Amino acid sequence: MAKRRPYRRILLKLSGEALAGGVGFGLDMDVLAYIAREVKSLHDHGCEIAMVVGGGNFIRGEAFSAQGGIDRVVADQMGMLGTLMNALALQSAIERQGVAVRVQSAIDVSEVSESFISRRAARHLEKGRVVVFAAGTGNPYFTTDTAAVLRALEIKAECLIKATKVDGVYDKDPRKHADAVRYREVGYDEAIGKRLAVMDQTAFTMCQENGLPIVVLDFNESGALLRAVKGEAVGTLVGGETT
Repeated sequence: MAKRRPYRRILLKLSGEALAGGVGFGLDMDVLAYIAREVKSLHDHGCEIAMVVGGGNFIRGEAFSAQGGIDRVVADQMGMLGTLMNALALQSAIERQGVAVRVQSAIDVSEVSESFISRRAARHLEKGRVVVFAAGTGNPYFTTDTAAVLRALEIKAECLIKATKVDGVYDKDPRKHADAVRYREVGYDEAIGKRLAVMDQTAFTMCQENGLPIVVLDFNESGALLRAVKGEAVGTLVGGETT
């Protein structure tokens, strides 16, 4: 099997729900510590790491608005604040591992984080700091998947790694179908044609148009993230190159 290329600068996308772990809501301290150790392993390897985290463990704007009573724009703004809380929690957990972290927010919250500036973010990465991007794109109606792709492109990341609860992209939901088949590699066009659930359409189209490869993997598998960065065949590679 062809070996994938290694990556020096990556953007790691985490869902907010992942941070809730077994708690189901809010933050699971054991999960935060686990994530911090996995990120430290990348840092020790020499990888430059940026992160985007969702806020679904606190609030999902679209779903919250659908229940009625709160305007969609306001609900999405509340969701952005949820991502900021998660970013600050990640900052604290990773710094406990001895790795410097900066949080940059797409909305102005200067008392608790920097504002997003792509050149400053790139400089942090060059200095060996982890950068956690919060508040999505700063705009309602855009998912944190889209924010992750946008930030990855802005900092010139070589790959977007999407950490999920399953070990890659399947032809159908493996939690519902025992005969589901996992793709080791799949092109953008095939993923679109077969309607594979990689990420939302806006985010995925941005990846395709800019040639940004995506690795989808199971973050609960210890060491999977480091193996992916080294170029090992972990999870599913979408739209990338092999060597």
